[in-house]
Amino acid sequence: MLALGSLAAWVLALALLCLLATELWGPGRGSLLPSREPGGAGEEEDGDNVIGEEGPGAGHCRLICKSSALAQSLLRSLRRGTALQSGRWLWRTWPKLQTTFQLLFPPAHQPELARELLQLADGGLVALDWVVGPRGTGKRSRATTAFGSPPVLLVLPNASGKVTRGVLHLCLLALEQGYKPVIFNRRGHNGSPLASLKLQAFGDPADLKEAVTYIRVRQPGSSLCAVSEGSGSGLLLSYLGECGSSSYLAAAACISPVFRCQEWLETGCPWLYEWSLLLHQKRGLSRYATALAEVVETGRLFRSRSLREFEETLFCQTKRHPVTWDAYWDRNDPLREVDEAAVPVLCICSADDPVRGPPANTLPMELFHSSPYFFLLLTPHGGHCGFLREGPCSWSHEVTLEYFTAVAEFFRTEERLKGLQRYRKGVLQKREASSAACHLQEIFSWQRSYTR
Repeated sequence: MLALGSLAAWVLALALLCLLATELWGPGRGSLLPSREPGGAGEEEDGDNVIGEEGPGAGHCRLICKSSALAQSLLRSLRRGTALQSGRWLWRTWPKLQTTFQLLFPPAHQPELARELLQLADGGLVALDWVVGPRGTGKRSRATTAFGSPPVLLVLPNASGKVTRGVLHLCLLALEQGYKPVIFNRRGHNGSPLASLKLQAFGDPADLKEAVTYIRVRQPGSSLCAVSEGSGSGLLLSYLGECGSSSYLAAAACISPVFRCQEWLETGCPWLYEWSLLLHQKRGLSRYATALAEVVETGRLFRSRSLREFEETLFCQTKRHPVTWDAYWDRNDPLREVDEAAVPVLCICSADDPVRGPPANTLPMELFHSSPYFFLLLTPHGGHCGFLREGPCSWSHEVTLEYFTAVAEFFRTEERLKGLQRYRKGVLQKREASSAACHLQEIFSWQRSYTR
């Protein structure tokens, strides 16, 4: 009889073979390429900034945004970098395989984590996992130079709370480059104790606000950047929109974000991706089944067969305060106040993302063309949170950290220029005042005399 671990390995191997067969022989393989329909997201539009890739048939990445000095600075930074340069390799055009690899496979190196439990105002708990090792070389990094001190990188996993190999690899790379990475775990996620019967809704940023306040107190001299993976973008975008200029973030990034979350849950995801996240959530909440029975129908909750059914049972069909599905999304839609965001946000998306769906229907292109704070890096290949190259590492992580550094350097340069302008203006005003005084003395020949 096979051991449980060997059986799981065989099941995973068979699933990957099925995916490989689907990619090679499936009828819809061509539909995963960028759309070339007129007006589609795959069509090159005026004002889009093309970033060339190396290799025959590599295609182009495009930075889609409103024209600004910051946009031109980011474009120059991306063109100078090597992260987007990729040649010919085996699984470049297999988005499902890239997605599955990042979702299910364990990381090559496990980081050292130090957990803090933060008690919230209502008595609930969230967990902050600080990545403390392995340490890098200890040299002063470019990020530290750009920000003035080691910045904090707040990492938000997907909405199901699954910490993937991509999240851990990003944290290790950030630690190596001088950041202080910390993973935000929602109530009941990843071993975070469920101290109250309240769970965090999809786009409710209240708990994240308290976590950001605590991090600022704990690291008072450090700048704060934030990055989300997959559906975790719903929480980050909600936070940015609700807080506006008071978000206390220097910059933010979303890797394979999901923008139209209600439609995304209603449409459904590829079965392997959906069932993996669904089982992860059920396993995390099963230990609290007795307590949760006071507020939700736990039988229906743990029998749910889709992410939409799970979300609706947990937050809409409650015993105390039931709400309709549409009313729930009126309060949790990530784009409800996105126009209020006031920090630069880079969104890295692929045209062949099998989880998000076709770009023409799932990307809010008008947001990137109208808002000076939102930048879309659209690539022809990459899958969902994949973006793999020859090795098992994602180039999106390098681009994200490079983007944070470029933003910091841009604003430091702007501040120096403004300071120089203020200095020159002050000197000019002093000279004008001195010249005016001399001119007055020439006009009036008398001098003031003082008598006792």
